Amino acid sequence: MKLFRHIHFLKTVFFYSITAFGGPQAHYGMMLKIFAQKYNYITEEELVEYNSFCQILPGASSTQTLTLIGYKRGGILLAIITLIIWIIPACFLMGCFSFLLTIYPAKNFSNNLFKFIEPMAIGFLLFAAIRTYPISINNIITKILMVLAILFTFIFFKTPWIFPALIICCGIATSISSKRFPDKDPNKLKKVKWSNIFVFLIIFLVAGVLSETARKQEWGNRKAYNLFENFYRFGSMVFGGGDILLPLMLDQYVERPQVKNTNTDENFVIKINKDELLTGFGLVRAIPGPVFSVATFTGGLALKNISKGDQLLGCIIGTVAIFLPSALLVLFFFPVWQYLKKYAFIYRALEGINAAVVGIMFAAGFYLMKINFVESSFIFSFLSTVVIICTILLLRFTKIPAPFIVLICVLLGFIF
Repeated sequence: MKLFRHIHFLKTVFFYSITAFGGPQAHYGMMLKIFAQKYNYITEEELVEYNSFCQILPGASSTQTLTLIGYKRGGILLAIITLIIWIIPACFLMGCFSFLLTIYPAKNFSNNLFKFIEPMAIGFLLFAAIRTYPISINNIITKILMVLAILFTFIFFKTPWIFPALIICCGIATSISSKRFPDKDPNKLKKVKWSNIFVFLIIFLVAGVLSETARKQEWGNRKAYNLFENFYRFGSMVFGGGDILLPLMLDQYVERPQVKNTNTDENFVIKINKDELLTGFGLVRAIPGPVFSVATFTGGLALKNISKGDQLLGCIIGTVAIFLPSALLVLFFFPVWQYLKKYAFIYRALEGINAAVVGIMFAAGFYLMKINFVESSFIFSFLSTVVIICTILLLRFTKIPAPFIVLICVLLGFIF
């Protein structure tokens, strides 16, 4: 069986999934260290391209990037298995937390042990930006675009449209240049397979129709249909990563239910306590894996008042619905992107896209440093700076595996 030759790769993905702390800020740096530098499953140039491409799409970008690494190694089947292995540990933990929070609603989950994880994540992010700089920034126009990307990202960091907008604008800026492009015939394009995008659109349409029908006709199990539609919509439209999910969920599950006051709505509308929702977003930062796994936690809370079986169903619905659109979109558009790269316009645009992504990584690191320092004491800010610098130096000049750096930061949290 062809999958047997990918056993080592899948073991690496699993090991990465249980050690990838720090959220999307750290994930790319760890991918670079593990999949590109240590095992050469992908070149650094390819990883830069994959990451740039995924920033254009809605959904979980770090999850999509890892899925593409699996796709590059072994096609659709390996990509799907890679995705499943990557999300299972985090989703399992977040599902367990939803049950734990139900049993102990007054329990305060302390994150002191993980207080140096965010500075470590900043270190990983800046390391990735530094490492990627010589690959993507090699002339005056890319330097200018990178600086502009840093400025606009830093100013509008909390605006979700800034990431795709910058990438598109920078791509257009270099696409009009006269740069040489590969000697390939753009007319010899393979036939595009439309199945993934058709599945994506059909599910989107059917989920919306069933959710609305269940609401209007007051089906007894309407919450499950509504929950799937909510998360599938979130996964289809969210740009900017898992942090953008928080305001969407607060609006959907905290603010909207407050305007409904009939007995029917009280029984059937999905309503989640604000403090519980915020606790979930705090917990997801303290575990390895994708931030989108917070949907597992939220799905469990959404159906917790029905039965334990329904709460488990809510965890499963949240997991499937939030990650499915990301997978369908990336696996459809990436082959199309590969074909379009044969055109001079698209090939030249890659130079600006990569420059924008480098700028975004630098700006994200600087912005997170600002937030971390402004909201912290002088002592913690100083220690955080040391952690950031040491993380970069350890990644750059030593062969210490990335998971050991995570462990060191956790131990620091325990000591201090």
